[in-house]
Amino acid sequence: MTLNVLGYAAHSPVDALTPYRFMRRDPRPDDVVIEILYCGICHSDLHQVRNDWGGSVYPIVPGHEIIGRVASVGPDVTRFKQGDHAGVGCMVDSCRHCPACEKGLEQYCEELPTFTYNGVDRHDRTPTFGGYSEKIVVSDKFVLKIPDGLDLKGAAPLLCAGITTWSPLCHWKIGRGSKVGVIGLGGLGHMALKLAKAMEADVTLFTRSPGKEQDARRLGADRVVLSTDKARMDAVKGRFDLIIDTVPYVHDLDPYMPPLALDGTLVLVGFLGGIEPLLNTVPLIMARKSVAGSVIGGIAETQEMLDFCAGHGITSDIELISIQDINEAYERLLKSDVKYRFVIDMMTLGE
Repeated sequence: MTLNVLGYAAHSPVDALTPYRFMRRDPRPDDVVIEILYCGICHSDLHQVRNDWGGSVYPIVPGHEIIGRVASVGPDVTRFKQGDHAGVGCMVDSCRHCPACEKGLEQYCEELPTFTYNGVDRHDRTPTFGGYSEKIVVSDKFVLKIPDGLDLKGAAPLLCAGITTWSPLCHWKIGRGSKVGVIGLGGLGHMALKLAKAMEADVTLFTRSPGKEQDARRLGADRVVLSTDKARMDAVKGRFDLIIDTVPYVHDLDPYMPPLALDGTLVLVGFLGGIEPLLNTVPLIMARKSVAGSVIGGIAETQEMLDFCAGHGITSDIELISIQDINEAYERLLKSDVKYRFVIDMMTLGE
């Protein structure tokens, strides 16, 4: 039963996204077929479409913040049934047998995970296409249960922006009384504020932009520090157990070393590429500080995050758009003109 599916695709790095009809792979016994209701727009969608990182294969159908309704399940599927609400994040498969996969850390699969789009299926070598489309076919092991009561539109960005910030908060054991800094107030940053606050941490936003204090406090920040203000940066020296850096472009990390406490960690979740300028290691050595990286989260961890969000009433702040407005949304994304995540109403696809 091959699925003929309508979506939106880019056909080159300079093309606008336009309607595109393609074939989904045949469902297997362990597969779930999901009718897509909402799909968040991640900054990485824009990077992939424009081949900013190299390696984009066209046509490309982006989208890895997928919320939908189960249309059908294979005979081996027991966790889902027709009509259930389900989610798909950045991965649709992994090797399932390497040490990382056995620990439930599929995002660090030694053979690399199969990504939701711009990837290749491990079994039949067909290309993977993402959530800017009517339906998707995914192994049940990589499908998330969407808890009852969680707003479906606002839940879509949890599957990337949410888990990308949740994973380091959990790994570095953030909890009551922990002191957490967040650099940048965008799609990732606003989720980091909400999640850290719900974990009962003391939360600070670092920003270069004056005027964000009211919104930051609404989202969970206890204080806002203008990172270009030396006096205010000096006032938070040695404070933070963890600083989550969500900035998606090249920037200087040195200003964020003094605010770290003894054994504190600056974790990079927003930028892929070389660090410029070179990092001064003296503050690291003198207080056993660390610079680390983190990417999304495993499937079990993502389910924990969704359940936590349902229990605490947490979703992303979104702007809902029709699929016909996707190219305009990309242009606005380049200007950071969204608070704080675009989500596509996929029911507009047939209009």
